[in-house]
Amino acid sequence: MTLSPRLLKGAIVAIDPDNPLASVTVFQYNPSTLTRRLEPQTLGGESRAEPLRIRGAPVETIDVEIEIDASDQLEKGGLTAFAMGIYPQLSALEMLIYPKSSNVIANEALLKQGTIEIVPPEAPLTLFVWGPSRVLPVQIKSFSITEEVHDTRLNPLQAKVSLSMRVLSYNDLPSDHAGHKIFLAHQVAKEVMATAGSTGNLGSVVGSNIKLL
Repeated sequence: MTLSPRLLKGAIVAIDPDNPLASVTVFQYNPSTLTRRLEPQTLGGESRAEPLRIRGAPVETIDVEIEIDASDQLEKGGLTAFAMGIYPQLSALEMLIYPKSSNVIANEALLKQGTIEIVPPEAPLTLFVWGPSRVLPVQIKSFSITEEVHDTRLNPLQAKVSLSMRVLSYNDLPSDHAGHKIFLAHQVAKEVMATAGSTGNLGSVVGSNIKLL
């Protein structure tokens, strides 16, 4: 018997300081592609004396397209899938960018009482999990859903969700924030991998008779 390797699945995890239970959305199918864009944060033309100085971690954006399908749950006789299709999974993802209804109601009550300034509620710490070496605090920048198949009650059965996420680094978060520590740990792990992936013989790249410095 041939044993296939265990497949790790990506996920979106939302940690709410007011709720001890994290919201975990595991990808039913891992996206076939993942697009990352990194914008360096350098001094650039601000200073000719120190043109190579880096102000902080690059601004990184991650784009993924997630497929969600109710077929597996329907084949297994899942009551939730039969009653609502994949609406619960879509709702879990959408709630990452909604304020809680309880906060909305409370703020409306404060406004009626004459409160001038309402402090917007803090969003949960959202983590993009893509294997053990990539656990990143992110902020969802754009979100689109394409519902492709519906049941007779118009519940979605298949959908594609396009997510664009901005990685939050220590440039964006205070030092005592959990996301600050998570990103720093990610960078340390990346530095270790970069060292392992570098060639140990510079001469094999530029030639033994060339001196760089």
